[in-house]
Formats: sequence, C-alpha cells, structure tokens
Amino acid sequence: MKRALKDTFGDRLQAQAEARQAQLAKFQPKAAVADPNIAERAAQRASERAAELTRVRLERSDAKAARQQAAADALAADAAAIKAAEDAALDLKRGARKERKALTKAEAQAKRDARYAARKARR
Repeated sequence: MKRALKDTFGDRLQAQAEARQAQLAKFQPKAAVADPNIAERAAQRASERAAELTRVRLERSDAKAARQQAAADALAADAAAIKAAEDAALDLKRGARKERKALTKAEAQAKRDARYAARKARR
C-alpha cells in the first residue's frame, strides 16, 4: 500500500504523539461510579470491626482471668501443701515431746516408788 503524499516528518511526529497519548490514556484512572450504599457499607464494616474487637477483648479477658485463677489455685495448693507439711512436722514434734514427758513422768514415778520401797524396807 502506498503512503499518502502528505506523509512528512511532522505528520509522522504528530501521529507518534497521538499514539503515545492513546497509550497513556489506557493507564489513566477511569471515573469511578459513586456507590449510593457506601455510607451504609462503611457503617456496617465499622460495626463489624467493633463487634470483632469486643469479641477479641472478651476472649482475652477470659483467658487472662483463667490464667490468674490457675495461678491462684496453684498458689493455694502450694500453701496447702506447705501447711500440711508444717502440721505433720508439728505433730511429730508434739509426739516426741509427749514421749519425753511420759518417760520423765515414768522416771519420776519409778524414783518415788524406789523411795517408798526404801522407806518401807527401813521399817
């Protein structure tokens, strides 16, 4: 096909510029269609986020309360174990003291009986 007679350098430059503009126009953002429900959807998303945040906070507070309760239970169990050990040690100590008192009492009784027997033997 033969080119037009008016195909000069300037014409080619202008055609090139127009082609470049057409290519650039493809990348230009198109005018967006305004959604009439945009405010409602934004409010709905905000309420959903608030509900999710509330749910997450409740879960975290429940988990924290459970951890604190577990720690308190463990502390109470430790305290009970210590108290039981102290009571057992105290019972052993009391038992030993009762034995010593019983032996001392028995020794004193034997001493009295020996004196009584010695008195009776002298008569």
